[in-house]
Amino acid sequence: MGPTSFDVVARVRYLTKIKKVGHAGTLDPLASGVLVIAIGKESTTQISSLMLTEKEYVAEITLGANSTTDDSEGEKTQLSNYPIPQLTIIKQILTSFLGEIQQIPPLYSAIKVGGKRAYKSARKGQQVMLSPRSVIIKRISLISYSWPKLRIKVTCEKGVYIRSLARDIGKKLGTGGYISALDRTRVGNYTYKSSISMADLEVKLPEIMKKLPQV
Repeated sequence: MGPTSFDVVARVRYLTKIKKVGHAGTLDPLASGVLVIAIGKESTTQISSLMLTEKEYVAEITLGANSTTDDSEGEKTQLSNYPIPQLTIIKQILTSFLGEIQQIPPLYSAIKVGGKRAYKSARKGQQVMLSPRSVIIKRISLISYSWPKLRIKVTCEKGVYIRSLARDIGKKLGTGGYISALDRTRVGNYTYKSSISMADLEVKLPEIMKKLPQV
């Protein structure tokens, strides 16, 4: 498991010695990809608007099982007695998720239920009831499919859980499914090309700080 989004913020705060640091959209610890970091008062005021921009993901879904966390970290339940879906069926199912859909967030998520984070209650074995929410999938396309691995590309608006999408795709196929790899390739206009790795951050920090607004 990699660092959490909070870990990255804490590291940037430590390196820059600036307290006002935030991020524009949580990235799961098991995921990789673009995490937009805002540094300084002027930049952090833009976080709310940045979080409203569309996001793009490349996801690998493992079919044939469900996971308690809807990703590879959770406890798996293997399913049986289902036909292995053909490519044409896969494409039809993916198309059915386009547009505005109702989506139930993962049980292990940071959403508050009764004033408590859902994942904290779930870890204690407490029953958590999450309500479906309206979210928008703008584009969804098939990259590759070789049973049991399905790779897709998704462009969506704020609030979409790709883990939930994987779970729901598996449910519609009758096979079960969970995220086994996830890469966020874009947040608004920010892509890999305009990003920097954590490994390079400390080396290039003096140059980066010169380009920042007064902080």
